[in-house]
Amino acid sequence: MSAPHPLGTAPANPQKTRTGLHRLWHATGYSLQGLRTAWGETAFRQEAIAALVLVPTAFWLGRGWVETALLAGTVVLLMVVELLNTGIEAAIDRIGPEWHELSKRAKDMGSAAVLLSLLLCAGVWGAALYQRLIHG
Repeated sequence: MSAPHPLGTAPANPQKTRTGLHRLWHATGYSLQGLRTAWGETAFRQEAIAALVLVPTAFWLGRGWVETALLAGTVVLLMVVELLNTGIEAAIDRIGPEWHELSKRAKDMGSAAVLLSLLLCAGVWGAALYQRLIHG
């Protein structure tokens, strides 16, 4: 059962009035729709396909649960940052197609976040591969 809105009017988003398992059920649906939408983005699709290889490989490469979690976690982190960057870009594009310095800054910072997470992922994987294959 949903609680009444404080001002007596219905909120614009019905999700705001849901609670408990009902809210969780709907939130899960929205999240899955977000992943389906993200699949249409080339960068996310490439990262997701790489994750299908890298996450299982993390269990072979990692020498304990911490290393395995770090390897798999950096891959998942990259995908999370890509999702956030895509969300920022979509919100900026929703505002308008004209060029604006603040829009450019937001998009550039989102892109920089993806770059940093990609470098982190590559660095962790590179170090783990070096340890496993060179120092065996």
